[in-house]
Amino acid sequence: MKYLLRLIHYLRPYKGQLLLAWVCVLVAGAFVMISPLAIRYAIDFGLKPIEEAYQTSGGETRHRLVGLDGNERLLIFAGLGVILFAVGRGIAAFGQQFLGESIGQRVAYDIRNDIYNNLQRLSYAYHDKVESGQVMSRATQDVEAIRMFINMGALRLGYVVLILLIAMVGMFVINWQLALVSSLSLPILAWRSILVSSRMRPIWTQIQQNQAEVTQVAEEGLTGIRVVKAFSREPFESQKFRDKAQKQADLNYYQATQMARHQPLMQGISAAQIGLTVGVGSLLIARGSLSAADLLTFTLWLNLLQLPVRTLGFVINIVARCISSAERVFELIDAQSAVQEKPGAQALPTAQGNVVFDHVSFGYESASPVLSEVSIDAKPGEVIALLGPTGSGKSTIVNLIPRFYDVTGGQVLIDGHDVRDVTLDSLRRNIGIVQQDVFLFIGTIRDNISYGKPEATQEEIERAAKAARIHDFIMSLPYGYDEWVGERGVTLSGGQKQRIAIARTLLLDPKILIFDDSTSTGF
Repeated sequence: MKYLLRLIHYLRPYKGQLLLAWVCVLVAGAFVMISPLAIRYAIDFGLKPIEEAYQTSGGETRHRLVGLDGNERLLIFAGLGVILFAVGRGIAAFGQQFLGESIGQRVAYDIRNDIYNNLQRLSYAYHDKVESGQVMSRATQDVEAIRMFINMGALRLGYVVLILLIAMVGMFVINWQLALVSSLSLPILAWRSILVSSRMRPIWTQIQQNQAEVTQVAEEGLTGIRVVKAFSREPFESQKFRDKAQKQADLNYYQATQMARHQPLMQGISAAQIGLTVGVGSLLIARGSLSAADLLTFTLWLNLLQLPVRTLGFVINIVARCISSAERVFELIDAQSAVQEKPGAQALPTAQGNVVFDHVSFGYESASPVLSEVSIDAKPGEVIALLGPTGSGKSTIVNLIPRFYDVTGGQVLIDGHDVRDVTLDSLRRNIGIVQQDVFLFIGTIRDNISYGKPEATQEEIERAAKAARIHDFIMSLPYGYDEWVGERGVTLSGGQKQRIAIARTLLLDPKILIFDDSTSTGF
């Protein structure tokens, strides 16, 4: 429930629309449930049945219909009233649906932005452990479940509760004995709904979790399709995906089975309730304590409750799914970065380029240190080369300078400023880094080179490309700097991608330039 309450924060900006949506719910429910009263009025006053009392053989006094003394004008007005109520209900239902969908879409938009913005702020330490497929599933399908809850869950549940309250109040006003009989099934329906909801929540958690795994397997297989084909592992990857997809199908089948058992039972109980009400109502009519119009009103109300009761199982399903999805979504929104900016951190002035490692220690896990008491003093204008075998910590040292990770011991200084005492934005603006894993975005070559400086002129872009020795190659392409780069730069060779990445960094003209790979400097 706490996760549903947290959604209130996202609803506040749209409280005006939300209030109007609830007004539509109120109007729609009122018009639906008032229509039987109009019919009752038409029977009592438009037809105005005439009854006479008589004695049974047992001496009991009963009433029988002997004629009608109605008013044709009242019948016409009552009929027009029913039509107007139907039109009003249709307009209100449209408003409810439109506003509910509008609010749901806006809330989903805000939640997705919060997820993405927080993911952008998180340090390498978080992204090293999280699976991208899990993140994608939560940002898409889980958020979609929350959107459906706002429209089809919360508003629909409110509608069901409203018409149920109107019906129960009206029944007790007309005849409290028959109202008690008509409400016998309510505790059973409520208990069954709560029971099914508690059962469905863990099932939906499993479904959402496995859906994320399906996404992860598919993304991994497609991203690494060249490796898959190079090793002829297509059957293996297909089987891996098939296993996950089969598990997803089994979970959804189990969920559908549970709901298939629940909904017919709810419908059966509701139908039995109508039969019981009609039977007891007929007895009351025979005794003269209830009119035929009153029984008809009871029956109409119970019939109008049939569809909402049948959809109650669907609503419960949406609520259970929303709770599971909201829990997974808020895990992303609440995730905290291991690298935090100090309160009151100062901007780093334009750096001269003096980088000092003062007895620095670091470990990705506390039990396995990667660096221990490392000291380096790189003066401005110097070129420092770090040599060592794979896994010796060269890339780790590089990643500590812009605070992609924080040291566990010692300090990293730039021009005498501890990197933990300055703002992250000012720190990273002074550093240019060509990373070991070169990444290019979908777009043109110009877009990729100017990524860190979107306002760069064509002359500046070309100057950086010439310095990276990639300009001549770019000019040989059919569209030059407007040549389209595929996903992750698949249309370019590894060396070409690396040189574009170098040009992207050189365009920033940083005071501190880092090449995270000895081959990055081979140009």
